[in-house]
Amino acid sequence: MLSPKKTKYRKYQKGRTSKTKQNLSVLGFGKFGIKSCQCWRLSARTIEAVRRVITRKLKRQGKVWTCIFPDIPVTKKPAEVRMGKGKGSIHYWMARIAKGHILYEMDGVSEKIAFEAFQHVQNKLPFSVTFVKYNEL
Repeated sequence: MLSPKKTKYRKYQKGRTSKTKQNLSVLGFGKFGIKSCQCWRLSARTIEAVRRVITRKLKRQGKVWTCIFPDIPVTKKPAEVRMGKGKGSIHYWMARIAKGHILYEMDGVSEKIAFEAFQHVQNKLPFSVTFVKYNEL
């Protein structure tokens, strides 16, 4: 599971993602990519599940880059605990996804295989994504 080795603070507030990030919406490594169409919060488990789907569909050919990292801790209090007494302990890690953010990049495979992997990824993610090519940007 992905998680940072060290953070500035132990616990964070929830925060919001509402604006598009222009610097994160361009392919930097591969020829094909998966771009988000909505703002969302994505857990480390989902990020790893999507990476596995992509590598299995590519049959371990080519290269896959994960352009997101879960660096925000999400806390949760145990069941049936009364109000107050501070914030709960860390339950899982998540990444904030802005609209237009490139999530994954692929290279070394044909466009057909990359698009098939993208179609499988759509089933794993809880928000809408688009398939982008290097020359389309």
